[in-house]
Amino acid sequence: MPSVLQPNVTEGHGVCPRPACEPAAIINPPRRFSVFRSVEHLTADEQPRLLDRIRLTARLHQLSKRTEHAYALWIRRFILFHDTRHPLSLAEPEVNQFLTHLAAQRGVGRSTQSQALAAILFLYRQVLARPLADVGQLIRVKRHRRQPLVLTPQEVDRVLAKVEPPHDLVLTLLYGTGMRLMEALRLRVKDVDLDYEQIAVRDGKGFKDRLTVLPARLREPLRNKIELVRRLHAKDLAQGFGRTWLPQALALKLPNAAIDWRWQYLFPADTISKDPRSTAWRRHHVGERAVQRAFKSALERANLSKPATCHTLRHSFATHLLQAGYDIRTVQELLGHKHLKTTQIYTHVLNKGRGVTSPLDLL
Repeated sequence: MPSVLQPNVTEGHGVCPRPACEPAAIINPPRRFSVFRSVEHLTADEQPRLLDRIRLTARLHQLSKRTEHAYALWIRRFILFHDTRHPLSLAEPEVNQFLTHLAAQRGVGRSTQSQALAAILFLYRQVLARPLADVGQLIRVKRHRRQPLVLTPQEVDRVLAKVEPPHDLVLTLLYGTGMRLMEALRLRVKDVDLDYEQIAVRDGKGFKDRLTVLPARLREPLRNKIELVRRLHAKDLAQGFGRTWLPQALALKLPNAAIDWRWQYLFPADTISKDPRSTAWRRHHVGERAVQRAFKSALERANLSKPATCHTLRHSFATHLLQAGYDIRTVQELLGHKHLKTTQIYTHVLNKGRGVTSPLDLL
């Protein structure tokens, strides 16, 4: 690679390394295949091993990188649980045994068990083309409906005041807009409308788009951030880089969009890294772990006892809007909830313990 990148380049950004203990019979060194070719079109010499096929099929079905990684991990655990036997030699009873083991012996949560089941169903339906019949009576983990943790406005102000640059803007934006962390990190410059004071959230949870409010207090900081992104992008172009990642269909439809500064990430990473899928060198967005560490550090400096996370800012956004008298349907649209029932959990937070005088205070 050009010497200009040497002090400012990281390889495999955002990809967890494979454990060294993975058996060679299950996990093989990754091979490069076009994401547009199906496994059946490969020659005998090109035929990938099982987990390579899983990753290839996941990309053919346009699953996110996080889902692809999670499915590969669960399928690997399923195979190791049955002593590295090939999944074609396994059937419904073995699937039932593995999922029951997760619930009874491992004590995983319901969502974790459901994710493992979805990964195995994907393996048999999409990769092996052998759909499973009824897997039988599973020991299903009981779902626990927990009330979301919410900070008071004063606590939010204390925490955000302790966040150090450069992550102060993105964390403030989480509370001011109600976005999820990855929704904020994946924002492009073009998604921010300073004049109408709104932000377009693209491909949110469930691949849905929505509009959310842009706080007037953040107009100037965002304007300055956009200008910094424009300058950084011009510098990348001058060094022979500057092509951002785009979904494949969009990359074909708008071939020049990848080098347009309006399509660059609003929160770009400090370094240029190699895309683990296409092996292209480009500037990705800031990693979520860096932002999470910044929030945790600010939480400690603010001396708060509540175990809050970045997602707590989203819960606080919704709760404080309801406290301010906004309609619950408006809050639902801003949060991007599919069902109103999901948003109603914040009304429970509002009502819990409110308006009740403890009998201790009546003594």
